[in-house]
Amino acid sequence: MNVNQVLESTLSPDASTRNNAEQQLLQAAEVDFSGYVSTLAHELANEQAQPHIRSAAGIALKNSFSAREYARLRDLQLRWRERVGADVKTSVKGLALQTLASKDSRAGQSAAQFVASIAAIEIPRNEWPELMPALVQHVGEGEDHLKQSSLVTIGYICESEDTELRDSLVQHSNAILTAVVQGARKEETNLDVRYAAIVALSDSLEFVRTNFENEGERNYIMQVICEATQSGDSRIESGAYGCLNRIMALYYDKMRFYMEKALFGLTILGMKNQEEDVAKLAIEFWCTVCEEELAIEDDNALTQAEGGTELRQYFNFARVAAREVIPVLLELLAQQDEDAAEEDYNISRAAYQCLQLFAQTVGGDIVQAVLGFVERNLRHADWHWRDAAVSAFGAIMEGPDEKMLEPLIKQALPVLIQMMDDSAVQVKDSAAYTLGRVCENVSDAIDPQTHLAPLVRCLFTGLSSSPKMAGSCCWALMNLADRFAGEPGAHVNPLSAHFPDSVTHILRVTESSAEGDAQLRMAAYEVLNAFVTNAANDSLPIVAKLSDIVLQRLEATIPMQEQIVSVDDRNTLEEIQTSLTSALLAIIQRLEREIKPQSDRIMHVLLQVLNSVGTKSSVPDTVFATVGALANALEEDFAKYMDSFAPFLYKALGNQEEPALCAMAIGLVSDITRSLGEGSQPYCDSFMNYLLQILSATSNGNQLRPAILQCFGDMAQAIGAHFEKYLSVVSQVLNQSSTMTLTDGAFDMFDYFISLREGILDAWDGAILAMKQGKADSLRPHVESIIKFLHLVAQDPNRSEALLRAAMGVVGDLADAFPSGDYGEAFRSEWMTQLVREVRTSQEYSARTKETARWAREQIKRQGAGVWAPHPEDGPKAMRPGCCLGAPVPKVSPTDLRRQHRPSSRPESLGLKNPETNLRRTDSGYTSIQMPHPTTTPLISQHLQAPMPLLASRQSTK
Repeated sequence: MNVNQVLESTLSPDASTRNNAEQQLLQAAEVDFSGYVSTLAHELANEQAQPHIRSAAGIALKNSFSAREYARLRDLQLRWRERVGADVKTSVKGLALQTLASKDSRAGQSAAQFVASIAAIEIPRNEWPELMPALVQHVGEGEDHLKQSSLVTIGYICESEDTELRDSLVQHSNAILTAVVQGARKEETNLDVRYAAIVALSDSLEFVRTNFENEGERNYIMQVICEATQSGDSRIESGAYGCLNRIMALYYDKMRFYMEKALFGLTILGMKNQEEDVAKLAIEFWCTVCEEELAIEDDNALTQAEGGTELRQYFNFARVAAREVIPVLLELLAQQDEDAAEEDYNISRAAYQCLQLFAQTVGGDIVQAVLGFVERNLRHADWHWRDAAVSAFGAIMEGPDEKMLEPLIKQALPVLIQMMDDSAVQVKDSAAYTLGRVCENVSDAIDPQTHLAPLVRCLFTGLSSSPKMAGSCCWALMNLADRFAGEPGAHVNPLSAHFPDSVTHILRVTESSAEGDAQLRMAAYEVLNAFVTNAANDSLPIVAKLSDIVLQRLEATIPMQEQIVSVDDRNTLEEIQTSLTSALLAIIQRLEREIKPQSDRIMHVLLQVLNSVGTKSSVPDTVFATVGALANALEEDFAKYMDSFAPFLYKALGNQEEPALCAMAIGLVSDITRSLGEGSQPYCDSFMNYLLQILSATSNGNQLRPAILQCFGDMAQAIGAHFEKYLSVVSQVLNQSSTMTLTDGAFDMFDYFISLREGILDAWDGAILAMKQGKADSLRPHVESIIKFLHLVAQDPNRSEALLRAAMGVVGDLADAFPSGDYGEAFRSEWMTQLVREVRTSQEYSARTKETARWAREQIKRQGAGVWAPHPEDGPKAMRPGCCLGAPVPKVSPTDLRRQHRPSSRPESLGLKNPETNLRRTDSGYTSIQMPHPTTTPLISQHLQAPMPLLASRQSTK
């Protein structure tokens, strides 16, 4: 292989040539990785080579150690450790460090990335102890380009997300700090070196906590950073303010002295800087201050509620600075860019975000300053200031006491409604957004008799007038619909009088099919969904008629598949189909059983849509959610559609390349089995096969596990005693899942961990309910595992109210399944008694959770002779009124108990956090879920094959 030729081909504009070259490199790496790395390292270090060849070599080296998936990354790192000899490693690392001194900046940059990749492997194992001293020496003694490359290398190492590396960098904090502070000092004359040092310093701040505890070292670091904010170079100044942001977030408790002496004044000056990047980061410093103080208030309130006394220090930085900072933020609101896209983050938007946070932090103290600004500029001739005034008013809608805001809002509403006719579309957009903030946070200030009619009218007019303000009007109208929906099931609500005209207006807007109106059309359908969802009973006839219109439009999209000639055409059609299907979903959910006359037509068009869309389309997600809603509405009457729909459902369950769709399909299995009850039994073999295949997959099995376990519970409750054939294999999965542990510090894993345990309990509860009517003996081999898991939940501090409510359901149902006292000793154990009492008496839990615990306690009392270890707080009325030992106990339906946290065919409820991997990002990198070894999976398949030939035959054909 001609290395230079292959490397040059990797940069070719021709895709075929480029792909062929990349494949040659991959093959070379597989055949002889040691020689491959050595060859590329020599090419990268070759000063005689052309710059673009050296860059290509650097890219190839970086790619040899990079992967998006954590498991793949570990495999690549293992390849370096096991397939490259010590001599080659030493040579390659020497070449990489040598290349840092290259005057070719691109080669130096590539070498920095390569060094960081090796460091991630070797520093945690102390296999490259000379690296950090070498980098420090480079910064202290090297030429400018070597200083810069070495500092960039330190930055890359410190920004790594590798958990092992981040943990090990703490012991190198002195070396890191020596290098970066030396390069960041004002005495450094090369601005590129100084900028690289500031960036590296920002990346390293998390690892120098020990140094920050030392007042002398902390003072010096802060002095260097504060001097950098006045460097005159916008890059360095931006980096310095970025450092201050991170320091405030990491070391708030150490900042009082520096706020008083320097940071207050420096950040005010920074906010007024003419360089936008500098000003935005100075603004974000105060955002960080507010966020930290809000978090401290929450933490301290929680500590006090739990009876703790160790409170975090709270210095009221935001409140003290508000008088000086707020006027600056208000002035900056007027620096809008009229050509800015919606996603652009400019100074004006940064100031608005900061003003919102100040309002939440200091509350009513902000009101007078903002009102004065609003009054001065609301009628200003320049639209920038009018827009700033309207935006400022909206920014303070959350934080100050509602009673303080209500009279101000009542006075301002007529003016805001009037400003929806402003000559500048930017002002109208801000007015609509402010009205949405009012509806969201202080809706009691809106008088339905006085304000609702003009408010609805102006927002619909705005929705039609410009796509640029469609999003704000849409959001305001949805908030309006939510706040004035009235009580569930109400015959009439404040929106009823406006419902017919609103629907007519929305339908008129959505009739537009011009390409430029796509954003407006999507927004209008979202408003339609909100109004349908919140419609009172007197509006249901209109909703029923609306279903016919939506179906007609959806049916009309089917022939359009044949007219697609471009990607834009396909995207437009998918957007229309998704919007219409979402509207149909809202209609079904609102009409419930009354949708039955349209059900044949609905299923027919939904099947047509599924049959016509291509792969990787987002439309099936919404279709599946709609099918789930229809199944819930029709219940057992949905059975007639299963033969036609099942192939699409099976295909989605087997499509692990699209995890979101697969997750939706799992939720839909739950919906369908709950709706059909025993009627779902003919399909359960296939459902079970697909669910077990997903669990055995290395890519998505762990992400989808909580939803699958909950689905097992739904299936068990649906088919009752017929679930016995699956009980053994399901118990293996549950026991396997129950061994998962939560790694210390993996806070981002908490939700997944809790949802997994809820899934385990849901599955056991469903199995218990299914078996206890005549098949209770089938549960006996599993009771010990169930009680052992309950004990684990009781001992673990990582739990939630929903998890404990599910635990109480399992305790009660298991006791009810064996009322003769077979397991009375376990139920009377101290830990079980304490767990039930804790949930039953907690002041933090809802009445529903506590009632579930009381019910579980009654079931335990009925064990055998009804022996119970009473707590001194338990009086003679501890049982529910009307209940006595040996008498039937009114029981809360376990289905109702668990429905709050049951998955549906909506992806957000399925515990799907990251469809690509079973990892979660934490502040210290990636943390893997500690699951059992995957070799247990074949045991499940083997066990399943014995009692279920149908499943076995299906598996053998895969």
